[in-house]
Parts: sequence; C-alpha cells; structure tokens
Amino acid sequence: MLPAWTRERGAAADFPDVSDSGHGVWNTGKRPLGRGSGSPAGGGERLPAGESAALKHLFLDFVAERVALFDGGMGTEIYSRGVFLNRCYEELNLSRPQLVERSHTEFIRAGADVIETNTFAANRPKLEAHGLGGRTREINRAGAQLACKAANGRVFVAGSVGPLGIRLEPWGPTTVDEAVALFREQVQGLVEGGVDLLSLETFSDLVEIQAAVRAVRESGELPVIAMMTVDEEGRTPEGVPPEWIAQKLEATGAELLGVNCSVGPASMLSVIEAMAASTSRPLAAMPNAGIPRTVDGRMLYLTSPAYMGRYARRFVRAGARVVGGCCGVTPEHVRSMREALGEAAGRRVVPRVVVAPPRSPSTAPAPRTVPREQKSRLARQVAHGRFACLVELAPPHGWETAQLLGRAEQLARAGVDGLMVTDDPRAMARMSSLALARLVMERVAAAGPTETVLQYSCRDRALDGMQSDLLGAHALGLRNLMLLTGQAPRPGESSWSSGVFDIDAIGLTNVVTRLNHGLDVGDNPIGDPTAFFSGVLATIAAPDLDEEVRRFEWKVDAGAEFAVTSPVFDLESFERFAGLVAHVRVPIVATIHPLGSLREAEHLAAEVPGVHVPSAILERMAKAEKQGREAEMGLEIARELAEAVHRAVEGLLISGPRALEVEPLAILDGLIGSDVAERRAFPGRPGVKGGAEALRYDDGKAVRDPSS
Repeated sequence: MLPAWTRERGAAADFPDVSDSGHGVWNTGKRPLGRGSGSPAGGGERLPAGESAALKHLFLDFVAERVALFDGGMGTEIYSRGVFLNRCYEELNLSRPQLVERSHTEFIRAGADVIETNTFAANRPKLEAHGLGGRTREINRAGAQLACKAANGRVFVAGSVGPLGIRLEPWGPTTVDEAVALFREQVQGLVEGGVDLLSLETFSDLVEIQAAVRAVRESGELPVIAMMTVDEEGRTPEGVPPEWIAQKLEATGAELLGVNCSVGPASMLSVIEAMAASTSRPLAAMPNAGIPRTVDGRMLYLTSPAYMGRYARRFVRAGARVVGGCCGVTPEHVRSMREALGEAAGRRVVPRVVVAPPRSPSTAPAPRTVPREQKSRLARQVAHGRFACLVELAPPHGWETAQLLGRAEQLARAGVDGLMVTDDPRAMARMSSLALARLVMERVAAAGPTETVLQYSCRDRALDGMQSDLLGAHALGLRNLMLLTGQAPRPGESSWSSGVFDIDAIGLTNVVTRLNHGLDVGDNPIGDPTAFFSGVLATIAAPDLDEEVRRFEWKVDAGAEFAVTSPVFDLESFERFAGLVAHVRVPIVATIHPLGSLREAEHLAAEVPGVHVPSAILERMAKAEKQGREAEMGLEIARELAEAVHRAVEGLLISGPRALEVEPLAILDGLIGSDVAERRAFPGRPGVKGGAEALRYDDGKAVRDPSS
C-alpha cells in the first residue's frame, strides 16, 4: 500500500585571478559568518524576516567577493568511520551526534567555507522506508544544530536537501503541491535548526527542483543553491541539456545555480562552461571524486586530491563562484582544493558577458502535430463514427508464430478492424509483444485493412527504455497503442520475478502525448512528431470506483484518445462507470470475454479485482456444466452482452483465452463494417489539472492537439 503522502492518478571577461598560495578558512575570526550557535530560529515555521534577509545578504555578499569552498561527501566521511550502508545515515543525527559533528569538523579543518548538514535524504518518503517518517522535522532540526555547533560561527551552514525518491506528475502519482508540502516539512526543520542557506542537490527532474525551491520560499528568505545532476554527456536523465538547465533553474529564482554528483570533474567542467554562457547567475560545481571502481567488492573513488584541486581552479575560471565535492570527496580532497584556490579572490567579480543560448524547445516553433484521423486507419474509423471490432492476440510461449499468424490472417480477411497484441511481462518465456505486433502487421497487410494495436505496459521497464521502445515501434510502422501500468508480482513471485514500475499508465500516456508533440521526456525536440493513437484501460468495476474515475480523468487529461474497458459481465456496472466519466468521455471499446467453464467464471468473480460476474451468469454456467455445454453457454452469454452493450460504445474487443478458440465473428456478427449506434460528443482532454505540466512550458500552458 502506498504511504499516505502519495497519490495515484511537466567570449567572456576574465574572472579575478586565483592565487596558488595560502590556504585555510576564509573567516579568520574577524566576523561571524552564519548563526553558528545551533539554536532554533524562534521555533516557528518561518525564519523571522529581518534575520532571514540579513543572512541572505551575508552569504551572497561573501560569494560576490570570494569563491566559496563547500565540503565534500558527508556520506563518504561517515562510511569511512565504520557505518555500514544499510544504516539510515540521517538518523545518526539523533543516535550518534558526536560522529556527525566530528565529520563536519574534519571538513572545517580542511578549509571549507561552507559545510552541509547530514540531511540529504531526510525527507518523509525516504525516512518512511526506515520507519522514521514521523521524525522528519526532528531529524532535520538536529542535523542543522549539529552542523551549526561544529561551525561555531566560523563557516556557513547549508541545509542539504535531496530529491524525494518518488516520481512526480506527469510521470508519477505525486502532485507538485504534495511534493512542495514534503519538501517544506524538511526545510522547516533545517530553518529551525539554524542553517544559513539551503543547498538543493542531485536533482534530476526540473519540476521537482522547482517544487523544492518553492518550499524554501514558503519557509523564509534564505538563499538557495539549486543543483541538478547530469551524465557524462552533460544532460539530465531526461535528456535536458546544460543550457536549458541554466534557464530553468534561473527561472526558479534560486540565487545560485549549478550541478553536482554523478560525474567527475572533467565531465562537469564542460557543463559549467555551457551554463555560464546561458545565465548571469553565480554557478556552483560539486563533482564526485571521479567514477567509482570496484575493488575487492567495494566501490572506491580513486581520483586524487591534487586532481580535484586543479579542477577547482578550472571551475572558477569557467564561471563558478561555489566549488565543492560530492560522493567520494574527502577532507583531503577539500584541503587540496583549498590550497589550489587560496584566499586571494577578494575583489568583486567582473560581470561576465553572457552569450545568447541555443533556442530551447519551449521557444522553438512547435512541430505540427498529426491530426487524429490521420494517425491510423483505426483512428480515422473512430473519428468518422464507424464501429471498431477488435480481437485479442496473446504472444506465444516460445518463438513459433505460424499458427497464430495464420489465425490473424483469417480474421483480417473477415474484416476485423484491429488485432490487439497483449503485453504481460513475466518470468515465462513469451515473445515480445512489440515483435509480434510487427509480424502480425506484415502478415495481415495483404489480407485486408486490419491494423495491429500494441498493448504496452510499464512493468519491468525504465522510463528512458520505454521512450526508446515507443520510438522504435513508431519507426516500425506501429501506430495504435493500448497503455497499461501492468500487473504487480503476485504473492510468492517476488523470489523469482521482481516488479519494476518506473511510472504508471498515467505517466506513460504523458510520454506518448509528448512524443506526439515532437518532444522527448526532457522536452528536447525529436524532429517530426510521432503519430500514435493511444488508448488506456477503464476498470469499470474497480473496488474503489472513485479512485478509478479519478485515474481515468488523469489519463484523459494526459492525452488518452480512447479507452478499453475491463471485461463486461454486468451492464449495470458499465452504465454506472460510463455515467461517472461522461464529463471526460472518450470513445470506449467494451471488452467481451467469452467464458470457457464454470471454473473460469468463478475465478473471475472471486479472484480478479475489477471484474464483477453477476450471480445469474454463475448460475447459468453451473447449469451448463451439468449439461456438458459450458463452452456453448459462454459463447451465448458473450453474444448477449455484445448485443446489449454495443449501442452504448464505439467498439468491442473480444478477449481472453478463448478469443481465438471460439469464432469471434459469431460475437461480432452484424457489427463488422457498421456505424456506431449513436454519435456522441467527446469532451476529451479537459486541460492540465496539476502544476507539473504547466511548469514544463514557459507560458504555463501545455500544447494541445487541435484534433483533441
């Protein structure tokens, strides 16, 4: 069960020279830097305005005059003191405060101007995994007080805030407002503990870091350093380039921008150079000590302190006013960086000439989206009011497809509009649904106008992998999609089949919609847009119907263009659901599942969530079992349901184990090639519900398909 905080459901002037001589702490006792006493800021939710503004100017004045040297990897230092990785390091603020304080002291002695609190993962979602969610504020307050005690007014204290570790909308179930509340809880604890500034670090999602900045602003006026993490190509995991990172971070209002973690100094230098050409804000660079290597089963960072020192100077020359380290960076590395930087960067920064950055996707002309009726024959048929007749095909156990493809060809010759290839990734050896969909498309091409519909689920696929699959599917000619979250591992399966869900069906629908607008998940142009006609699942008899309706609204809001129901056995359940979603209605394809036996009917009725089999159908199947005619009765019931429901929908899907065993044409008799019984108006996509999608566009509005 999800925790309570989640929910289901966007040429330069020279810098001052840096002397090689001298090292030590910037502040030599002439004036206190931060609050440093470790005392709470009055115990309220916000720092008093006067004190907050004074601290803000104190740190920003310092950075304007000097290069600020941050500490290194707090986790690395704690690990070196014998604490295993299975511990919650942030909890040590309560259970082993002396160890945390000594770690801070080592970095101060090495010459750091700023130390970060031991609170990187001290947010409720991550602490919940250790049973500590209820102590979030306490752990952050304690972490800030320990750092302030170690600082003792000699250096600044930055409150460390990392990502939540959960997907935000539009990719995941957590809304922006919920994320802001989670960050605010952590930030308030840090402010109460006495920090001088906030360091938002190792973020990979621009929407999430915007939420974190907003939480800081709602908790006071302390300065913010906003840092993203990038790969060795200089892009975020979503593919956002450095120039756009700089633009988006500047738009948050953070006083300093930068990158940290994931890569070593060499890769990070080119990112800082690119960001410096795209913003006039001061920059921060905090690389890892290179790429870790496995030595005797341990991950070790082997970059030398001298190497880190050399790159500290290069970062400054490239435009950084804050330099530090992340994973693998020890007090020895910080000491070498201190020696390389020296204390001579005392005069004010010469304003840097900012060149015009490359045009970002948000300002580039939007590619023309493909009108719905031009996406596929099936899409055109639905748009023109023709009734859609689909049959389900399950990939074989193994690679032999001759019999399955032969049956597909027969159905195509009979005039079936679509063949839906199911996707059920489990440990059993099933053929890839994408591969089978392509084979079916090739086989039926000469037999008739039948198209394939690729069922595609999120299970066991990472977000970037799904994007690659979808681009590949489009290149192979597949246009119709049925998007699913996928089944979680059944009890007992976890020992041999793990379930990985990077996003859910709502997030996946957002991915497809973005591709249809010529953008990848990082809002980078992909060239010509894709032309997918995408559908989603509607579970008409869900145990929590209100939640299912809400999720359906989000799916349509994300860009779903049609819906396929769970198996219909109860017309009352279908009519109730259809009424509840009338305000966001899209074309609906009702699923008819021919029963093969009483045992199958009982299984669906008692064990499959979201399927309601009325007692009258169970009684008919029980009577048929005694007469030895279960299969015939199952087909008879399927015909009756198809006849009863087809007037209320835009299509039918014949599904289940018997979809190919029985004659689907008997169920679809009279419907193939017909018009819908009633032409309906489809409200379709109601517009962006939450803040995430709007945050991904400069004008605050999501692009809408004119055909929606």
